[in-house]
Amino acid sequence: LPSLSLPSSMHLIQVDSVQRWMEDLKLMTDCECMCILQSKPISIEKDEQNELILSSQYSTCDNLQLLLKRAWIISTELTRIAQKLERNRWQRVHSMTVRVNCHVRSMINEYNTFTRNSSEEMHQFEKLLVDKCSEFTAFTERCIQTEDEQILKTMKSCINETLTTVAQYFGQLIELILTHEAQNLLRQIELSDSIYITESAISSLFRLTQEGAHLCRIIAKEGGVVALFKICRQDCFRCLFPQTLRTLASICCVEEGMHQLEKVDGILCLTDILTDNSHSEATHAEAAAVIAQITSPHLTFTQHLSSFLENMEEILTALVKLCQEASSGEVFLLASAALANITFFDTMACEILLQLNAMKILLAACSDKHIVDTPYSRDQVATILANMSVLDQCASEIIQGNGVQLLMEMLFERSPSGNSAEVAACERVQQKSAVTLARLSRDPEVADAAIKLSCIPRLIKLCRSPTERNNSDSVLVACLVALRRLAVMSPDGLEDLDFQQLVKPRLVDSFLLCTNMEESFV
Repeated sequence: LPSLSLPSSMHLIQVDSVQRWMEDLKLMTDCECMCILQSKPISIEKDEQNELILSSQYSTCDNLQLLLKRAWIISTELTRIAQKLERNRWQRVHSMTVRVNCHVRSMINEYNTFTRNSSEEMHQFEKLLVDKCSEFTAFTERCIQTEDEQILKTMKSCINETLTTVAQYFGQLIELILTHEAQNLLRQIELSDSIYITESAISSLFRLTQEGAHLCRIIAKEGGVVALFKICRQDCFRCLFPQTLRTLASICCVEEGMHQLEKVDGILCLTDILTDNSHSEATHAEAAAVIAQITSPHLTFTQHLSSFLENMEEILTALVKLCQEASSGEVFLLASAALANITFFDTMACEILLQLNAMKILLAACSDKHIVDTPYSRDQVATILANMSVLDQCASEIIQGNGVQLLMEMLFERSPSGNSAEVAACERVQQKSAVTLARLSRDPEVADAAIKLSCIPRLIKLCRSPTERNNSDSVLVACLVALRRLAVMSPDGLEDLDFQQLVKPRLVDSFLLCTNMEESFV
């Protein structure tokens, strides 16, 4: 159903299938009740306590979550109707259409019980959608009452058009509802002097951002970034800074959020927070998280980087200090992730980090297993080391901080849980440590230290054994390059077969040889 563009806004957290069924069962059974009652509420008075509406017992944010779940069900049903229609399953099409009709009416009734000031435009879309759903049901009912193939063929075209229109009206109504609710929350944030009300509104806003990029775009377009930075500039709301910054980090995953950040001098505000020692570590950590988000190398929009470069030295100084003084692994991860992203900008960032003794601080932190406690943290450190290793001065820092030993340990990085995200992080750690070794081995002292620590046998093992590198091609390439660099310094450290297969041929030939190796070859 090409016109139904809802998956991004209907994003739901992955949960166990039985748990999802239990949650959806309430909605489904209510829907069947509504079928019996012809979608008419039992009570006429809106304030009657016995009104059978799901949302009566929930807060506004819970109601929105419920609305999103109901919308997700409708979206799924519409897609299934299109599939059944394609196969001319008329009885199924009709029963599913009746169900969608009831779901739509239930959703509108539920929403209207907890919203107070919905717009005339929204009421118009509600009426359009309900009318079109009724028309849709009438069409499908006529189809199950005839067996004339010619009539059914003509009706199928009409039903397809009606289905497309229902999907369009439904998508537009959901967009209006989400925009309306985002506006209400932002109005509370902007107008309230109460910490309690502001905290509740920010919390609800954050939960909405977790529903996907589409909602983040809506919030950004409605001025969410502006309102949140306004909070971050008021000392009376200091206790709310961490959750405000966390919400900002979520919104800034989309381009609209980044544009708003640039307009309100958000980077200057973040710099002020990071460099203000009177703020809590939690506030500094969340500010670092925003920096990490807006400097992500994966972002395709970089208009904000010019203002970032103006404040880069102050930001780097604050982030290095946060890494050094981090009281937990989470704080270190956020600060080091921001540093890692910044090192992708240009060598100037790496030069500043070198002057700030960042290499020494990071290497020391890696020896504390309570601080650098996950492959994700080691991935950030490995990234920083790899990007800084382009500088000639980096070699002496590595030697002094026992960094070659750390790089050797990183070549053995393995995931204890087998979790796919963790396995991917371990691959990145192996790859980046090999890249760092390759770059630093131009220095004879580093190469000598690596050879003494038996880096060559480990690199050979990673090249020859696919399971050691989790079948990662990027790890293989990095290890082949590092091995060739070290082989120049110590040709006697390789057996003849290893030299003939892994060092002497062209890199691409060695790569193809290793990727085609069976495990038993090792």
